[in-house]
Amino acid sequence: LRDAAHAFERERFEEARTLLRPLADQAAQAPSVRELYGLTLYRLARWKDAARELEAFRELTDSTEQHPVLADCYRALGRHRDVEDLWEELRESSPSGDLVAEGRIVMAGSLADRGKLAEAIALLDRSHRSVKRVQVHHLRQAYVLADLYERAGDVARARELFRWIVAEEPEFADAPERAAALG
Repeated sequence: LRDAAHAFERERFEEARTLLRPLADQAAQAPSVRELYGLTLYRLARWKDAARELEAFRELTDSTEQHPVLADCYRALGRHRDVEDLWEELRESSPSGDLVAEGRIVMAGSLADRGKLAEAIALLDRSHRSVKRVQVHHLRQAYVLADLYERAGDVARARELFRWIVAEEPEFADAPERAAALG
């Protein structure tokens, strides 16, 4: 497990998967194995397998810690009702701000996938308005929100958000390029 975790940290996901597969069979009741195996499969875009492992982790621990990742697996599989259910569970459990932010981002993505851009924007915009001390999860939410505004045709609002991101963190993702491209 230590070797698999080391491989995962170094982004050697195939190596981690190879090490974890037999562990998951041998130690099916070990939450740490199921969690790391699920995260590894997620990084390899093996959505169905990742969801299976992360559901096992959820059942073993009764934790919402991996809900955003599990929800993203379901989003990739087109299981939007499951994304909504996980989002509700996550919100009700009141975990850390960054965990809720990740869940909110996935839920907004699920809405956008179904053409519900206005709902996706509303979900993220509410949380963006109350930012006082900017953290990475605020920047991630603002980035997704700016992207949604651009997709919805509100270039001015998208530009404003990308510029806000750059002002807070000048090298955040491709925000400087996106802000410049919008004028």
